[in-house]
Amino acid sequence: MIAVWTRVALAQTPELDPNHWLEDVEGERALAWVRARNAETTATWTQGPEFEALQARMLSILDSNARIPFVNSLGKHVYNFWRDAENPRGLWRRTTLTDYATAEPAWEVVLDLDALSKSENENWVWAGAQCLPDGKSRCLITMSRGGSDAAVVREFDLATRAFVADGFVVPEGKSDVSWIDRDTLFVSTDFGEGTTTTSGYPRTVRRWSRGTDLMKDSQLVHEGQVDDVAVSGYHDDTKGFERDFINRAVTFWSSEVFLLDGGTPVRIEKPDDANASFWHDWLLLELRSDWVVGETTFKKGSLITTDLDDFLAGGRAFEVLFEPGPRSSLASFGTTKRHLLINVLDNVRNRISVATPGKRGWTIAPLPGVPELGATNAWAVDDRRSDAYFLTTTDYVTPTALQIGTIGKAAATTLKTLPAFFDAAGLEVTQHEATSKDGTKVPYFQVAPANMALDGTRRTLLYGYGGFEVSLTPGYSGTVGTGWLERGGVYVVANIRGGGEFGPAWHQAALKDQRPRAYEDFEAVGEDLIKRGVTSPSHLGIQGGSNGGLLVGNAFVRRPELWGGVVCQVPLLDMRRYHTLLAGASWMGEYGDPDDPAQWAYIQGFSPYHLADKDAVYPPILFMTSTKDDRVHPGHARKMAARLLEFGKQVDYYENIEGGHGGAANNQQTAHKAALAYTWLWKQLE
Repeated sequence: MIAVWTRVALAQTPELDPNHWLEDVEGERALAWVRARNAETTATWTQGPEFEALQARMLSILDSNARIPFVNSLGKHVYNFWRDAENPRGLWRRTTLTDYATAEPAWEVVLDLDALSKSENENWVWAGAQCLPDGKSRCLITMSRGGSDAAVVREFDLATRAFVADGFVVPEGKSDVSWIDRDTLFVSTDFGEGTTTTSGYPRTVRRWSRGTDLMKDSQLVHEGQVDDVAVSGYHDDTKGFERDFINRAVTFWSSEVFLLDGGTPVRIEKPDDANASFWHDWLLLELRSDWVVGETTFKKGSLITTDLDDFLAGGRAFEVLFEPGPRSSLASFGTTKRHLLINVLDNVRNRISVATPGKRGWTIAPLPGVPELGATNAWAVDDRRSDAYFLTTTDYVTPTALQIGTIGKAAATTLKTLPAFFDAAGLEVTQHEATSKDGTKVPYFQVAPANMALDGTRRTLLYGYGGFEVSLTPGYSGTVGTGWLERGGVYVVANIRGGGEFGPAWHQAALKDQRPRAYEDFEAVGEDLIKRGVTSPSHLGIQGGSNGGLLVGNAFVRRPELWGGVVCQVPLLDMRRYHTLLAGASWMGEYGDPDDPAQWAYIQGFSPYHLADKDAVYPPILFMTSTKDDRVHPGHARKMAARLLEFGKQVDYYENIEGGHGGAANNQQTAHKAALAYTWLWKQLE
């Protein structure tokens, strides 16, 4: 492990940091540096017929009309947002569910973002729509400039297919907006000095009535603390169970939830780190720590439920809908009109059950027709108005299929199937385990040619994330297939600690001072691939983005001898200052507080910017980020690249000018950055 502690004191004083100017996102000097780096990388890696052919093929996949148009149901229609070559910014469109089931649905365009952007001289990027439950009147459309998290919210009329003149408009910001009724909204946004948290999110919720001034006339409903993550309000419009709630996110992993009873907030007395959901008469709690109620201990990772009115009256009679095992966890759950759909990961393989309340308690049964292998997901077709559900099935080499069914009736039938975007003949998916430094067994998926020679010569790409309780499950990707697998590469996904594959305990095992466990797991998978003869260090590349960028950044400085090339995307890397940059303060529940000397003592041990050593021998590295990323500051990648260039290391750098934290604002940009990453890796791992 490489550690250069002499640079720590320098970085603790921002004014003395030689790369501090790179945090000026659109400053003249910073952008000049970015343009120079982009030009070098583009000239080296994106020229020639091979790159152009790969980019064109990836773009054809992303623009393909054979993709599955996933939909949301609203009233008599289902809605879909669609991008293709003719509509790079996208179309919001609709059809009927009956017509959607046909091979060629007749789509009606509701909003053309390309036409809107042209008429308003803006680069609008779609960020979603929230509509009144009648399904035919009004929606709140959210759009950002260039793909940033900060967005504008505007009221839209579904009947006229136009924005409402003098309608609701929330200015650009990191806002949270929810309908209460046709003429009233909950709004959490930047209302001026003192109304946002240190994370840059709103800390007040206000009720805004139509025809009044948002900034002057909206009424304060609830106010959090400046060091909270965020505060928001929302309205449950379930017929017969209409209720208003306030959510105060104290940290990333703890919250307070309030029911507004006649305008008075009534706190739901749950564990601070439990997630609360409400469905009809029921309160549902996802537990992230053990909870002792009377003489009963409910295990962390469980999903438990009770009657909400009884709970508010002081009752604590819970039923357990799911309890985790050593290798099982709750992936998600959703609701239909009369049932819950519970999605469980069993050794990183999905199982879906149906939970139904009755007079004698809840019954739980498997959802029929769900395959044993691969990844599956199920959700309500029409947001609690019936028991119809959509079901997807997929794995790394099997194109995604979309099915529709109704709970209690016959098994689901297929609606749409993704075509094969790459040649998967001869490929097989296998699951393996590596042994981490502390003896923990770490699973990983491998996609490789069947019966390949284990002679250590295969170009192998190892991908990981390992944070925020995010689970990496199998999924079909045309870009991975064309960019890597079809060319003969091996693709590996590591289910390391910090993720949610085995529930809260798996995640918490890599929190704060335990963060290095995630990096040891990742390194163990790399070592296992080498030990098994799949690959060797010169042929083993790694890739990760965001928290995964921090992962591969640490792998780069901790074990440089293990890797032949590193792709580090929209990363965190300077962990001394991450909490001062954009949304960084919201992640202190994950990483810790660098301003606390006791916590900085361990955080500095996983801050790649401070661990970089001019005397170390590092593999080539490609940094990829976005100027418009207003979640993870592009300064992380800029500063790390600048430091390594000062040390004379082999560094490539590409910063997309727009695209937000996703790194791309349209399919063309997505294809370009994917082709760049795979072209670069393929060459480095020769």
